[in-house]
Amino acid sequence: MNLGQLKKLRTGAFMTGLLVSAISISACQQQQEPEPSLEEDISSEQSVPMSAEPADPNDTVIATDDASLTEVEDDTVATVNTGVMQMIYLCSPELKVEATYKDDDNQVVIGTDMGTVTLTRTNEGTNPEVFEVKNAIDGGEGFTQWRVAHKERETGVMRTAGTDESNVDTYECKTNK
Repeated sequence: MNLGQLKKLRTGAFMTGLLVSAISISACQQQQEPEPSLEEDISSEQSVPMSAEPADPNDTVIATDDASLTEVEDDTVATVNTGVMQMIYLCSPELKVEATYKDDDNQVVIGTDMGTVTLTRTNEGTNPEVFEVKNAIDGGEGFTQWRVAHKERETGVMRTAGTDESNVDTYECKTNK
């Protein structure tokens, strides 16, 4: 390489460096952004800076005076199941019976792992109370009878049969206290 070519190469490298520097400097300069128009404000989401402070204070207001009955009678609906009682019995042969007594309807709903059935009270006596339905405990043909004794319904006897009513299954049950 001779000295003339070396000078041309150095001049070319210098000019290239100047051009790259000029482009870099112009790219880093801040340019003023155009003002957004009303349509852009409406269509774009506005970022709102968040703070760690709550927007509204968390002051708890406690009303010390109770509202009168006439003030709340239209707003308040109360349902009380006074005639419903649920009990769990453990029976022999082994069976768990969940009984829900609906005294107002004279019914009991008996639930077991064999099925669930609703029985209707058939007598006026209180000891024993007798409930019956013309279905087997699994909901098929047959019958189910539930007799419960004592004032607290502490013991019960369930009799159930399928279509062959001569083959009756009998369970002696006691409450699970």
